[in-house]
Amino acid sequence: MSTPTAFDNPGDPRPTAVIIGAGFGGLAAGIRLGAKGYRVVMVDRLDNPGGRATAHHQNGYRFDLGPTIVTVPQLFEALWALAGRKMSDDIEIVPMDPFYTIRFADGETFTATGDDDQMRAEVARLSPKDAKGYDKFLKDAETRYWFGFEDLGRRPMNRLLDLIKVLPKFAWLRADRSNYGHAAARMRDERLRMAFSFHPLFIGGDPLHVTSMYSLVAHLEKEFGVHYAMGGAGALAKAMAGLVRHFGGALHFGIDVEEITTENNRATGIRLADGTEIAADIVVSNADAGHTYTHLLGKTPRKRWSDGKLKRMRWSNGLFVWHFGTKGTRGKWPDVGHHTILNGPRYNGLLHDIFLHGKLADDMSIYLHRPSATDPTSAPEGCDSWYALAPVPHLGFRNPVDWQTEEQKYLAKVQAMLESTVLPGLSQHVVESHIMTPESFRDRYRSPHGAGFSLEPRILQSAWFRPHNISEEVENLYLVGAGTHPGAGLPGVVSTAEVLEKLVPDAPAVDIPMAAQ
Repeated sequence: MSTPTAFDNPGDPRPTAVIIGAGFGGLAAGIRLGAKGYRVVMVDRLDNPGGRATAHHQNGYRFDLGPTIVTVPQLFEALWALAGRKMSDDIEIVPMDPFYTIRFADGETFTATGDDDQMRAEVARLSPKDAKGYDKFLKDAETRYWFGFEDLGRRPMNRLLDLIKVLPKFAWLRADRSNYGHAAARMRDERLRMAFSFHPLFIGGDPLHVTSMYSLVAHLEKEFGVHYAMGGAGALAKAMAGLVRHFGGALHFGIDVEEITTENNRATGIRLADGTEIAADIVVSNADAGHTYTHLLGKTPRKRWSDGKLKRMRWSNGLFVWHFGTKGTRGKWPDVGHHTILNGPRYNGLLHDIFLHGKLADDMSIYLHRPSATDPTSAPEGCDSWYALAPVPHLGFRNPVDWQTEEQKYLAKVQAMLESTVLPGLSQHVVESHIMTPESFRDRYRSPHGAGFSLEPRILQSAWFRPHNISEEVENLYLVGAGTHPGAGLPGVVSTAEVLEKLVPDAPAVDIPMAAQ
């Protein structure tokens, strides 16, 4: 007889779904499986829910480590609806206006908003000859949205037939063309080409090589806006954890999973680092797909996702993130809002260095986040909390960047770029600092090669070509999160749970004793 553990609940007759990882994919899966009749047991090695969306607190400053925006909020509303509740009961989501401002190396700017007339005016101001091309681009984006997001992105793609059926539509939509190539086909101004092609960088894709299907983001932003979760993405994650508990689920933190246990090629549960085993009727991994197969199933023979194949796959870029707090700056730099993108002197060349050559370039582009512009709880009174992110190479290249040597040098370059552009005098006000590099992502999140967003979403690493939501290697194992279909980004990882729900069989109806709820 096995020894009872803190994870057992003998009074609960529901089948057990063990979920590895409490990131947004795992939390959404826990909510959907709880609503579907499963007893959910979720374990995570971090100390709070959210995965990469947890926060670091430092002397009164809150540094949100992961996602900074919420798009397609109705995906989250749907999770609350399963519990018969409203999202606004637990978390406040506020719209951003403008969405963000792009600052180019020539001193020009482009401000993105949800207002059609303002957007057309911005395009015409930069390049009058591209106004008609922009209108065509918007129509393209809407067509790709309905196919790529609402259709393809919200249904299973684990059968080869699923892929074959959509190939004609892929061809018609020129999915073979890159996201940058599609923007270039519609607009001539290089600044506009950048402004309407950079979005895949937010999910780890090279705009010069990922499919033009990602132009759908232009419609997604226009139609649903860009939002911010008050309290940060970590607060949204905690609210979702509350929904998991609403359905009788249990979340356990500070626990490391060592292995997914199997018997007769079926997942039977998990083994923790301390040797404790948790039995399960189904196992859901919200760990990175690469880590799931190479480590959690490392002892299990694998046909498709072997260590060798995963090593040959293209992984998303790494991230250098400088979180810093400034004292007495609330109201200073008034033209720097919540979201700013500082475009470096090179676009194509920098992307080649990051994704193809694995080179840490001297120049950079920076995404600058100022949450205190909207959310005063992120910093002490009169102060500001910041997040400066620069895409960099992952650690899987032949000669990876040695961040132990380069971290402070690169930090100095980031700070110098900020001071010379939008934050003059910055060094006089910085009082707190917290740095994350690809090595941090490797060690904290078990991300292969320290990649920021798992596998790069190239066309031959998307949909059917991506690790499936239902494992091809063992039965009873399911995958959610950035490394599976449909992919990274908050809408993507939340949608992986929607796809999962369609693959997992319904749990049998049972009466749940109140003590088990």
